[in-house]
Amino acid sequence: MAKISIVMGSDSDMPVMKKAAQILDQFGVEYEMRIISAHREPNEFFAYATDAEARGVKVIIAGAGMAAHLPGMCAALFPLPVIGIPMHTTSLGGRDSLYSIVQMPSGIPVATVAIGGAVNAALLALKILAVSDEALLGKLKEYTKDLKEQVMEKDEHLAQVGWENY
Repeated sequence: MAKISIVMGSDSDMPVMKKAAQILDQFGVEYEMRIISAHREPNEFFAYATDAEARGVKVIIAGAGMAAHLPGMCAALFPLPVIGIPMHTTSLGGRDSLYSIVQMPSGIPVATVAIGGAVNAALLALKILAVSDEALLGKLKEYTKDLKEQVMEKDEHLAQVGWENY
């Protein structure tokens, strides 16, 4: 049963949203991925968001651009955490998406990551699940340790070759 749902309003969001799926795959956490438009197919969207809890979904990751209604509408209908990913847009560089997602009205919270921040959205969803999953928490700790080691290796390489040869 999928614990995380990744949803986007258009397949043009797939290059960003698949990064969230790749992280979830890396951690072995089940997810579903859907393309559903809150504007173009409101009945299907409503069914998706209201049925998510019954399907076992614990967190929704919703990517959206421009008016970016998808994350907020998910949060209005789904009683558990929603993480919004603002998409880069050609007109305003994604600031329109960011503002639309982060400025939710009081009572309808949406955790919001950086423009195009699918990796952090997936990691945040995993951290939410890890509150009650010791094995997942252990994997997250190992992931953090690996990040530290990668930076240390790069620093060591820099010390060996100098910045001029980097």
